Amino acid sequence: MDFFHNAKAVRLKNHHNKYLYADEDQESVTQDRNGASKNNRWTVEFVDDKIIRLKSCYNKYLTASNQPFLLGMTGRKVLQTQPSPLDSSVEWEPIREGSQVKLRTRYGQYLRANGGVPPWRNSVTHDIPHRTATLEWILWDVDVVDIVGQSPAPRPPPPLVHHSEDSFTSTDSSSPTTNFPTFSPQEPSPATAKMVEGRAIYYHVVSDDFGEMDENAQGFCINFKGNDVSELTRKLEEETGLTDITVCTRNPLNGNLFPLRLQLPPNNVNMKVVVVQNSSSQSQDEA
Repeated sequence: MDFFHNAKAVRLKNHHNKYLYADEDQESVTQDRNGASKNNRWTVEFVDDKIIRLKSCYNKYLTASNQPFLLGMTGRKVLQTQPSPLDSSVEWEPIREGSQVKLRTRYGQYLRANGGVPPWRNSVTHDIPHRTATLEWILWDVDVVDIVGQSPAPRPPPPLVHHSEDSFTSTDSSSPTTNFPTFSPQEPSPATAKMVEGRAIYYHVVSDDFGEMDENAQGFCINFKGNDVSELTRKLEEETGLTDITVCTRNPLNGNLFPLRLQLPPNNVNMKVVVVQNSSSQSQDEA
């Protein structure tokens, strides 16, 4: 249960490097590689100190149904539902397995991300694995994307943080190169800070080469250890499923995006960044 401590929303990543995905039909649950999708975000509700519920972006619960996935097979469907009243089919017990977690139903089955050929590929069922090859299919990485807030009063605006030219570079000669501020999101509580090493990186993926952002897009957060920009770039490529990206920060004075270079600011200060996919990669994807 410690994986979900103070978690308000999470993403669950499986052995196939895909995320638990709430399908747009608002009923099915599948797997998807796009880590930036809001459909991969699940709100956590605590039933007690051992049991949780997970709610999709459509306000429906992750449900272990009694419907067989395929006739003659043991696996049963995992769906999005909204039972009234809530029952044990929407309750999951997190069980730690090393650095990962298994999610067990009240009846002893486990949330399983299936692989193989269709119709098994990208399907999600609940079952008890009987083959060694499928034991890893019930293991999940938990990415906390939002934590429970603990600030009843509004905070004053944070001061601008100044960095040297080694941290940022810009092709815009009209803007200073030594005053590119890092945004300072709300800091986690002291208890959370002790549990999590590294810094919180809050990110959005822009919609085009001009850095325009969908104002209604859901931002995400990852925890990052270290201050190497190339390592952060690789981490964000894994999280978003994109390739050939540039990690930028936005100057609040004029709205321009500036690529991050070399090193992140010291002291593990939290940051807001913008992920830009290079136009050449977008052209290849479209092709």
